[in-house]
Amino acid sequence: MDWIRETAKGVVLPVRAVPRASRNEIQGIHDAALKVRLQAPPVEGKANAALIRFLSDALDIPRSQLSIASGETGRNKAVLITGIKKTELVRKLTEALA
Repeated sequence: MDWIRETAKGVVLPVRAVPRASRNEIQGIHDAALKVRLQAPPVEGKANAALIRFLSDALDIPRSQLSIASGETGRNKAVLITGIKKTELVRKLTEALA
C-alpha cells in the first residue's frame, strides 16, 4: 500500500468518499485510494463527520486522531491520522478489508 504516505504530522490516507449510499462500508481500494461508502449526504459537513466516525470505528483509532487534511468539499479526500505509524495503519486496513 505505497499510496499511503507517512509525513512528519502523521499518516495520510487517500479516501474516495461515496455519499448517500445504502450503508456505511469500505468498498475496497480503487485508484490508489480507500473507497468508502457513507449513508450521510454531502451537505454541511455531514459526510465528512460520518467518514471520520466510520474510519475511527472500522480501524479502531480514536476520532481525535483523525482529520480531513484536504478535499473537504470533494469526494477525493486525504485523511490525516496522527499517533500511528504507516505499518500499523496498513495492518488495521488489511484486517478491515478481510
